[in-house]
Amino acid sequence: MSLLPRDGLALSALEDQLLVPGTKGVPLTEPLRQGAIAAQGWNVLHADTSFPVAVLKLTALRHNLDWMRDFCARHGAALAPHGKTTMCPQLFGAQLANGAWGMTLATVPQVQVAHRFGVRRVLLANQLVARADINSIMELLRGDPDFAFFALADSLEGVARLSAAASILPRPLSLLVELGISGKRAGCRSPQQAMEVARAIAAAPGLQLAGIEGYEGLLVSDDRAHDVQAVNAFVAQLAALVAQCDAEGLFGAADILATAGGSAYFDLVARGLENLPALSRPLVPILRSGCYLTCDHGMYLGLTGELNAREAAGIGGLVPALEVWSMVQSRPEPGLAILTMGKRDASYDVALPAALWSHRPGPGTPRPLPPGCRIVKMNDQHAYLQLPEGDVLCQELAVGDLIGCGISHPCTTFDKWPVLLGVDDDYRVQQAFNTFF
Repeated sequence: MSLLPRDGLALSALEDQLLVPGTKGVPLTEPLRQGAIAAQGWNVLHADTSFPVAVLKLTALRHNLDWMRDFCARHGAALAPHGKTTMCPQLFGAQLANGAWGMTLATVPQVQVAHRFGVRRVLLANQLVARADINSIMELLRGDPDFAFFALADSLEGVARLSAAASILPRPLSLLVELGISGKRAGCRSPQQAMEVARAIAAAPGLQLAGIEGYEGLLVSDDRAHDVQAVNAFVAQLAALVAQCDAEGLFGAADILATAGGSAYFDLVARGLENLPALSRPLVPILRSGCYLTCDHGMYLGLTGELNAREAAGIGGLVPALEVWSMVQSRPEPGLAILTMGKRDASYDVALPAALWSHRPGPGTPRPLPPGCRIVKMNDQHAYLQLPEGDVLCQELAVGDLIGCGISHPCTTFDKWPVLLGVDDDYRVQQAFNTFF
């Protein structure tokens, strides 16, 4: 039974499926029904699992779910968390049950996965271009009239392609104009271009303008003061487009959607959309943070700590919920330990994993690693843990000891694990989480 809230998603098939020997991180010698995993009594700290193993700390997940729900309530914002971070139906269900408006996704196969498990409202934060992808969405919408779907457009060519395809639908296809940033990825490069696309959507057969979208996360840099100014300016531009489109009567849906909000500056987005002037129909400001759910021990922990200081409210800050545990495989030198994890197991695109704890398998509490103890390199299946010269750990750390690591950037850790283990505060395994990348 799940220890997190659920939203009636079709998850029973996941509980009933058999996990088979070879499932990464799961210590199996014969098939096991996934729903029986808690009954096995496994504890990561007792070295009961295979290593490496990725774990989700259930108490931290619950805290982050509640923190974001309360944050959105304070600012009058809706939440459509970006599901590409986890691609985990159980976590989708927890987010929806905790008040999320819908899910954001990045690709058509991701949309199909979400729909298969029962997600009823999806924002595709991307352009629909490939013919096969357009056809897949048209057939999905034609076969399920109650499925709410939104996509983006940033060009007249894109609008024309979607208008031609949407002719088979019994209802208009809802699109949002994507406002971009010069030199960055997709999106209209000026308000004038955005208005041209908005007018084209409003006039195109089979389409309706549902809102305006942008992604301020592309503005994140090492200069925080500059970031704040740039994000505020970008959100103000997005808000102005909403007002102008409404003044011209371009919106065709019952509500007007205004959406941005990655995982770094979503507080600035929420505040920037709070003070729009009265519009002709209800405004739904939507945040799309995906990494809030697990946070991390690197980039996002720092960024959300700054966010929490700006917010000066709430139930504490977001906390890390995702860890990768491995075992010391070799002690070839006094100041070096080789671990049983590598690039196939933990993200390294933003920063190498953070070495947090050591533990000799058995009862007890993990011991924080001393300053200067850090991962300095990773191969496909190995990590190089540098030990501080002269520290007692150089003599005490042994082959078979456990090392717990935090990560920086959850997205590229989740995609390495078909199954992650949900653990309680004592690292007892309580459930399994499946991913679909």
